[in-house]
Amino acid sequence: MEKVSPVIEVGWKDLLTDEFNAEYFLFLKEFLLEEKKKFPVYPPGTLIFNAFNLTPFPEVKVIILGQDPYHGHGQAHGLCFSVPAGISKPPSLVNIFKEIQDDLGIPPPTHGNLEKWARQGVLLLNATLTVRANIAGSHQNKGWERFTDSVIRHLSGQREKLIFVLWGNFAIAKESLIDKQKHYILKAAHPSPLSASKGFFGCRHFSKINEILRSNNLQEIDWKL
Repeated sequence: MEKVSPVIEVGWKDLLTDEFNAEYFLFLKEFLLEEKKKFPVYPPGTLIFNAFNLTPFPEVKVIILGQDPYHGHGQAHGLCFSVPAGISKPPSLVNIFKEIQDDLGIPPPTHGNLEKWARQGVLLLNATLTVRANIAGSHQNKGWERFTDSVIRHLSGQREKLIFVLWGNFAIAKESLIDKQKHYILKAAHPSPLSASKGFFGCRHFSKINEILRSNNLQEIDWKL
């Protein structure tokens, strides 16, 4: 199989070269090529690595971990929890904005595009980076999790004082990949309507993130969109 040449920011590309050329990733590429022959796959190929392109490795300050992309038409654009402007805000994102309002007094925005956060150093990372149209979780266990676990390990091993934000049991299970002596970990329930009232609402993670950044003399995140 030919080597993979992904559309990804050059620093990340260099860092992840071994992953892109690993056997599992070549099989993942073949799987995606076959999948696209039969079904719509989201996000578009040029946006699969959007989170990395908007937040280069040295600029990462915060990592928010999602599970897999939205599976509705036009929703996924490579940033966890985010949708392009003009697309209805999914329920989890609505709840995220509710918590920001309760925490910081910032009213919910008219759109759900989180690119502004990404450009400030918030890596909006899904564990699985693609999905088949209308079937949630359809590209899980195909290799993406191994790839994104490696991303988390690189961040944990090569950076210091990062803030890892883990919402829900799936994300919290990634805690073992993170060096707790070097980094901050914020945990809460998932913002989904099924679980937001079980500990996501009231977590105040957005103000806590800025408190941590301030304490390390780093620029705070402007959460207002």
